[in-house]
Order: sequence, then C-alpha cells, then structure tokens
Amino acid sequence: MTNYQIIDGKAISDQIKQEIAAEVQQIITNGGKQPHLAVIIVGHDGGSETYVAHKVKSCEQVGFKSTRIALEADVTEAQLLTEIDKLNNDADVDGFIVQLPLPKHISEEKVIEAIDYRKDVDGFHPVNVGRMVIGLPCFVSATPAGIMELLKRYDIPTSGKNCVVIGRSNIVGKPVASLMMQKAYPGDATVTVCHSRTKNLKEICLQADIIIAALGSPEFLKGDMVKEGAVIIDVGTTRVASTETKSGFRLKGDVAFDEVALKASYITPVPGGVGPMTIISLLKNTLLAAKKEVYFSTND
Repeated sequence: MTNYQIIDGKAISDQIKQEIAAEVQQIITNGGKQPHLAVIIVGHDGGSETYVAHKVKSCEQVGFKSTRIALEADVTEAQLLTEIDKLNNDADVDGFIVQLPLPKHISEEKVIEAIDYRKDVDGFHPVNVGRMVIGLPCFVSATPAGIMELLKRYDIPTSGKNCVVIGRSNIVGKPVASLMMQKAYPGDATVTVCHSRTKNLKEICLQADIIIAALGSPEFLKGDMVKEGAVIIDVGTTRVASTETKSGFRLKGDVAFDEVALKASYITPVPGGVGPMTIISLLKNTLLAAKKEVYFSTND
C-alpha cells in the first residue's frame, strides 16, 4: 500500500486556533473576561524556552492574555511553591502550567500536586488524572488530548479496533491508553500497552489497527512491525545530530516513516503531526477554565 494519508497536525491546529479565536472574540463582545494563561519556566533549557515562546505566541493569536514568569535554575523549591500559590489565588489567571523538566533539586511531584487542579490546564494533577480514568469532566493532558482530536477530525474509526500504545509514561502512554478505552468516540478500542519489558512486541504490533508510538526512541517502529492499513500516530520528538540543518540537529519520531508509511492508511509526520496539537490542547483547556465549564463550584 502506498496511498497513505498524512494526518496534518499543523493544518488541524490552525483550524482550531481560528475556532478558539472566534469564541474568545464572542466572549469579549458579550462583556466577558479575556482568558488568561500563565506559564512558569525555571532555568534556561533551550527546548523549554522555545516551547514556552510558542505558547505565548499562540495565546496572542487566539486573543488570550498570557503571563510568563521566569525563575532562575537555582530557585528553591519553596520559592517555586510560593509562586504557584500566588497563581492559585490570582482570580485573573484562569489556568497555568509549570514547564517541565525542572532542576533536579525540585520535586516535580510536589510541584504538580501544589497546582490547584481547577487551574491545572496541563492535566497532570492527580485529581484530573483520576477523573479522566473514570470518565468524568476534567482537564486532559495536552498530548493525549491532541491525539484524540486528530483521530476525531480525520474520522478514523476506533470502536472495536485493536490499539497498541508503545510507552507507559504518565504524560502520554498511560493517559492515551485510558482515553482509547473510554466509552466514547474516539475510544471503545481494545488497548494493549507495551513497554521495555514487553515480550513479542513485534507480534503484538502486527495485530494492531492503530499504533500510538510514544517511547522516545528514534525510528523504533519499523515497517516489518506494522500490518497493511494500520493507523500510525507518532508521538516521538528526539533531537538527533544533522549536518543538513542550520541548527545542527533534526527531529526524529519513534516511527521509521519511509518504511512504515508504505503500509499505513494514515500516519502522522514528525514534525507537523502530534506536536502542533499539544499547544492547541493547552489553549482549549484554558478556554474551558475561563468558561468555568469543568470545575464551576468552589466546593468541586
């Protein structure tokens, strides 16, 4: 098979940005409050700074107010928790995130749990994760939410399909597996989660109608691991050295694209597939937070 279709995350993200911008304009026209997203970034990690800059730009594009709080890498855990507490109690801030990774002297777990789950637009707080697992309204973490949106926008059938998720991270693997099992669309799939201890991985993948590769190993999924007509979602974004780019590196996905695409019915490229949808999901969560559509009671 060579007539695969590219799942264009860039095009879908642009479309959703226009939808969000129109809704924000309507809210403001009706006298409502401008949605406000805040981001805390610690240190000067190049990847994190680039990602935060994209978030700020995206906020401008859809009419959100954005605040960037930059802290030095030697900030104490207590000082960071104080900043989080300020945002938790700032009525003008609808949602905020703390950009990961954090310096080693700071506990990511403590930081995530310190965020008010009603403002946790990253969807990492245990309350949001727990609600997602049992199918209650919540903020779903950005990358899994983006994957589900792509499946939905491309009308890809998921009910009764065999879905293999490669990777079991708390950020992608576990939540996307849970979402694919939900009684919903996209969802209703039979899900197998594979990881570094999985035996017969190739044989399992060959049974899959949908493969979601999220393990961070460049070109791990080869053509001989995929059956004809499978849907391939590549979440990987690993920087590898390259003499062909000005930056000296290029992004590689977890899928050997040239081989796998020949068998796929749909496939996401890297870059331009799942990546653009991550920021879009963050914007959608912030809009939900601003509209108080998920958590609307102070006792919730």
